[in-house]
Amino acid sequence: MTTIKRQARLAGLLYFLLGVTAPVALIYVPGKLMVPDNAAATIENIRNSTSTLRLGIAFELIHQIIAIFLVLELYRLFRPVSVRLARQLVVLGCLVSVPIMFVNVLNLVAALILLSGADYLSAFTAPQLDGLAYTFTRLHARGLDVAAVFWGLWLFPFGLLVIKSGFIPRFLGYLLFVAGAAYVINSFIALCAPQYLDAFGGIAMILYFGEPPIMLWLLIWGARGPRANEPIPAW
Repeated sequence: MTTIKRQARLAGLLYFLLGVTAPVALIYVPGKLMVPDNAAATIENIRNSTSTLRLGIAFELIHQIIAIFLVLELYRLFRPVSVRLARQLVVLGCLVSVPIMFVNVLNLVAALILLSGADYLSAFTAPQLDGLAYTFTRLHARGLDVAAVFWGLWLFPFGLLVIKSGFIPRFLGYLLFVAGAAYVINSFIALCAPQYLDAFGGIAMILYFGEPPIMLWLLIWGARGPRANEPIPAW
């Protein structure tokens, strides 16, 4: 029999794995390869370390696969709390953002192809290939901004479910609201008003830390209170 506490810890484990793998693709690899506003340096980095970019592609796919299973386990955990909100969590946390991320990976694959030196690319000059490759890396970055809209939106039904659950501290739900708002606002600024991104980006990075506490709570404690040992309904 699976109890609420055990189910919450399983979700916490998947959440932790997501938190470990995502920064490799979203922070480490871009930090190694991408030079802001310097196309030549970025392309040179990629050309000299295609394995690093492939590592980023792999971890981007891995952390999205983990996200699918995480959302499914959270759905099972919170379905008895509110079916409507649990469905919103699945749609916003998985059904929209994950396909965007998988398709967005093709932009990095395209950059690798353009820099591969394949014979069929001889119709293009070297500067043209470099320019196209850099354009695809920029498109990938903007694709992350689009996906991040939904990384923020799914935290709102998630936060409401935490608040209503009775087995997770309510303040963790409010922290999810803060992180969700930061994701959504930062994404819209990046896509629609990039001239203000530097002003808000630092604030957003702080507000994002409203999300990790729920990850750690689920992993370490799972659930507390009189409902913690109640059975979870079968699928």
